[in-house]
Amino acid sequence: MPRLIAFFVALATACFAGGTVDTALAQPRGANSAVAVDVKPVTVQSLVETLPAVGSLRANQSIIARPEIAGLITKIGVDDGSEVKQGQLLFALDASIPEAELAQAQAALRLSMRTYNRAEQLYQSGAGTVSTRDQAQATMEADRAAAELAKARVLQTKIIAPFDGIAGLRQVDVGDYVKAGDDLISLDEIDPIKIDFSVPERFLRFLHPGQQVTLTVDALPGDTFNGEIYAISPRVNPDGRSIAIRASIPNPDHRLKPGLFARVEIVTQHKDKAITVPEESIVAQGDDLAVYRVVNGRAVLTKVKVGLRRFGLAEIVEGLSANDVVITGGTMKVRDGVPVKAVSDTEQAGG
Repeated sequence: MPRLIAFFVALATACFAGGTVDTALAQPRGANSAVAVDVKPVTVQSLVETLPAVGSLRANQSIIARPEIAGLITKIGVDDGSEVKQGQLLFALDASIPEAELAQAQAALRLSMRTYNRAEQLYQSGAGTVSTRDQAQATMEADRAAAELAKARVLQTKIIAPFDGIAGLRQVDVGDYVKAGDDLISLDEIDPIKIDFSVPERFLRFLHPGQQVTLTVDALPGDTFNGEIYAISPRVNPDGRSIAIRASIPNPDHRLKPGLFARVEIVTQHKDKAITVPEESIVAQGDDLAVYRVVNGRAVLTKVKVGLRRFGLAEIVEGLSANDVVITGGTMKVRDGVPVKAVSDTEQAGG
């Protein structure tokens, strides 16, 4: 028993000799101290939402010049890659036979017209019959049709540009014999130039003719081209659940070429005075979203409704005003109503 008493006495002495308990550390630390946070005032600015798409450029009008009849090429009125005006001669075929046929048909028409006039005069004077007059009239009308046909064949020996455009690379030379339907040269109108692209059907409600688009092509890095939508397909593609869109792009310097791959951005929404905050200031509260406002040095949890998101910014359509300040960093350390202090103020106080 004396030895047991001596053991407890020694233990008690060792505990008291080890030091006293710091009661300050036993209390909740920083119960009334401010939490250091990053803060930013909300910004009011223009905010644009765009819808990306890809597509291919197309000529506004495009044809392959082809002859309607077979013949020998006698003249070429266009150079490779040159600008062409509407009505300009592109190619001429040998017209000697069609022109001779036209002269023959016109001569026959002149004779039949004189014959009809004589038959009409005789009929009016009572010396001719109705049958003779009618037969002369029928012959005249047939000769007139034959003359028109011969004239059309002469016109078919000339291939004329139907619109202004840029010629492609011709496939024939003077002296070549071509058949009806052979390719001679391409002709493209590329100012303006068109672009065809598709977007998912869920965005249909954001699209309308006259809507602005911006365009970039890999062939011209760093350049941006502007245009507008002018046609929306009335049908939705059931395979990809997408809808085809066509836009027109001014191209006065002809830098954009048909067939180029292009990236398109469609402006779907534009707001001039949108209240925005950095996306990192938004916190989840169950099914809701919220931010911490700084009001009189304290964090105030405020539910918000988010609209557009763009480049790290989020539009707040409900819950904030233009004069509010929100916490952007340190949201995990704060709770509703706790005192807060901006990091910059804390640093100045420490200096």
